[in-house]
Order: sequence, then C-alpha cells, then structure tokens
Amino acid sequence: MTRLDEELGISLRSVDRAIENMVKFDKDIPRSSPLAQHILQLIHSGGKRVRPLMVIVGSRFGPSKDEKKTMRLAAAAEFIHAASLIHDDIIDDSPLRRGEPALHVKLGVHEALHVGNYMSARVVELISEYSAERERFAYDLSSLVTTQLCLGEYQQLSHLYDYDVHIEEYLEKSRNKTAQLMASCLKIGALAGGAEENIAELLYSFGEKLGIAFQIRDDILDFTQSAQKLGKPAGSDLRKGQVTLPVLFALEVDMLAQRIRSIGPDTPSEQVDAVVASIQQSDALRQSELVSERYLDEARELIRQLEAYPAHQDLNVLLNYFSGRDN
Repeated sequence: MTRLDEELGISLRSVDRAIENMVKFDKDIPRSSPLAQHILQLIHSGGKRVRPLMVIVGSRFGPSKDEKKTMRLAAAAEFIHAASLIHDDIIDDSPLRRGEPALHVKLGVHEALHVGNYMSARVVELISEYSAERERFAYDLSSLVTTQLCLGEYQQLSHLYDYDVHIEEYLEKSRNKTAQLMASCLKIGALAGGAEENIAELLYSFGEKLGIAFQIRDDILDFTQSAQKLGKPAGSDLRKGQVTLPVLFALEVDMLAQRIRSIGPDTPSEQVDAVVASIQQSDALRQSELVSERYLDEARELIRQLEAYPAHQDLNVLLNYFSGRDN
C-alpha cells in the first residue's frame, strides 16, 4: 500500500530532519543531554507525520515557496502532537504507544511530563520568531491549538463514566482534542504560503471535518479491531470511563443502557467484556459510521469549492486516507 507521504509527493526524510532540528539547534539543551535524547528517541519511534504533511499541503494553496518556513511550522505541528500524546498516555494510564512502552512507563510520570512540557514550550519559542504582523497567524499553532487540546483533555476527564453526556458534547470534545490541530495545520500552512484568507478558512473547515471523522473512526476501531492490532483489549476506552460515540448510540437501546450504566472504575473485566460484545453486535457501530461518513461528505463538498487550485488533489488524497482509517 502506498504511503501517505509518497502519494502527496513529500519527502518524509525532510520532514523528520526539520523535526530533529527543533532539538539539535536548541541552544538551551545539549544534544547529548538525556532530555534531547528522549525526544529524539520519541521522534524516531515512528508515526505517519500526518499533521506536518497537512501543513505542507496547506502551503501548496499559496504562491510563496518558502520551504524553510513551511518545514519549521510542520515540525512545530508534530512537536505539539507528540507532546499531546505524552500527556494523553499519562492521563489515560496507557502502557503502550505504537506497540512500545509509553514514555511515562519508560521514564516515570514526572520525567515524561517534563519532556512533554519542554516540547510545548519549544514550539512557543520557535513561533516567537514570527513577530511581523503579517505572520501573526503562526501564534494559532502555539496558543489557540494548545489551549484547545488542553480543553479537550479536560472535557474528556470531566465526563468519565458520565453516561448522560450529549452527542454535541462528544463532538465538541473531539473538535478540541483532535480536529482543531489538523484544521490549524492546513490553515497555517496556507497562510505561510501566502494564500488568501478565505482559502485558508476553507482549508480549516476541511481539516475540522476530517479531524472529527478521524476521531469517530478511531472510536469505532476501539470496538472492531483485534486486541493484538490495537495493543489493548477491545472496548479499552469504555473500560476507562470514556463515553465515545458508539457507546452513546448503544445507550439509546433500552436493553443495553442499564448494563452500560453499571460500568464503573471497579467493574470486573468479565462484565465489561460482555457489554463490549453486546455493543459490537448492536447497531451502534453502524450509526457511528454514518456520522463519520456525513463529516467526510461535508469535507468532500469543500474540496469542490477548491477545485481551481491544483493542490485540491492533495485534499482528495487526505480524504481517501482518512476514509480508510485502519491503515
């Protein structure tokens, strides 16, 4: 299967080099320091670099070809994403990340937090170089997006085992936790490339639709993929009290609702297994898939509004990639 970077005609090595340079050229920490080494190991542990690729795709909608600026913003986007994953894993007490022990398992919670906080602060430092008024858009990457990520995490934590949460609240959490960063990557890339504001806003909307669809499909996969492929048991989110879209639809089924509501922090694993199996056999996954498809259709319509730009083909590539989330 062709990789996303190859379909987009982007050198992943160039992206990785820009990410590595965020560490290597930081005058405040020696490259040989444990902090620098932990970050470099994290970078080299894998990942598809979807968000940096989205920055680069966005830049193709403008006339400017400032590759250095685009790559630095792409690297900053990956730093924000990686830092958020560190915090996610700590909050969720997830032992694995990409099939390997999560950073807080390797280093301990305090040191992992230090790494994540440094990565977020490094982005702020990099963005501060874009002080000209015409480059103020870059601050969205370090301030607005980071704020929304934290808000999304808070919304998730504040609704653990809350079976009365509304679908609108779930979608808002997904927007803050996942979609805003993707949307901002496309928008900031476009503005860095000199695109018109209205084009950048269309790209933001496209990225937001894509990001929500992505999160819904991720939540569906939590019920449909094998434990071996997921690296965790099916229904892992529900076991941790995270009420995702499939669970919300399952709660609409009277026979399921009472069993789901009985799940709490101390519920035996066997009882949760039985509820997960019932959700898998219900219509909840299909209903969730339909919501995801609706967002993908809305994203598809936005591509039509950008057909005058050759780079709209890259949006089709992104759409196809997110439509097949089990890549």
